[in-house]
Amino acid sequence: MSLMDIGTVLVVLAVLAVMIKLLQRWVPHHVREAHNDVAGFIFAAVGVIYAVLLAFVVVTVWTNNDGARKTTFQEADAVAGIYWISRQLPAPVGPQLEQQSLTYARTVMDDEWPLMARHQSSPDATQLVYDMRDSVFSINPTNAQQQTLYEHAVSHVEDLASQRRERLNEVDDEVPSILWAALIVGGLLTVGFTFLFGLPNTLAHSLMVLSLGGLVVISLLVIKEMNFPFTGVTAVKPTAFEVFLQRLPPPR
Repeated sequence: MSLMDIGTVLVVLAVLAVMIKLLQRWVPHHVREAHNDVAGFIFAAVGVIYAVLLAFVVVTVWTNNDGARKTTFQEADAVAGIYWISRQLPAPVGPQLEQQSLTYARTVMDDEWPLMARHQSSPDATQLVYDMRDSVFSINPTNAQQQTLYEHAVSHVEDLASQRRERLNEVDDEVPSILWAALIVGGLLTVGFTFLFGLPNTLAHSLMVLSLGGLVVISLLVIKEMNFPFTGVTAVKPTAFEVFLQRLPPPR
């Protein structure tokens, strides 16, 4: 959690503490205490509904992040497949395809990954996919072995293009505005209901309100950090491409 997020939590808790102080002055606890039973029943229903909503959103954003991570590994696997096949192909197509696959992996890792945090992609990486496809389709098999390599290369380059499209689509995965509105309004209602309870012990009441308020704010901040798969503290890293580039044999 960043310093800004910690500051947000502290500001919310400070506002809640002031509101509790004002509430005790304007509406004494013995006035609110008479409605504790009804308020408790409604609060239980509101709390359950909000908890279900929070759980649904957290599971959704976590699933999006996990899906994006799997996509990057599948894309890196496709690049690795093209690379290893290229090393079995004769010149000039083999060395050309080998260099294109390596350049693509480095471009994605070094150039495109920072761009994805701004919801953009690299035109150079896109062009390299086209170049690899052209190189593969230019292969003219002369024997059974080369025919097999050609078919596998076509399969890998199509997988690469497909996984790349999937990754770029996942860049814009986010919690819809209507869900954010529901989360914020639901949080306000849930915390707001705690003000309806009347307790003779002001300290105990304050701790309950502040604890619930802090929990709601932290939950919303966690969702914000996980909102986009390639940004925030849980951002997907280019680990798959790093592993591929770190385990290369000597150039031929």
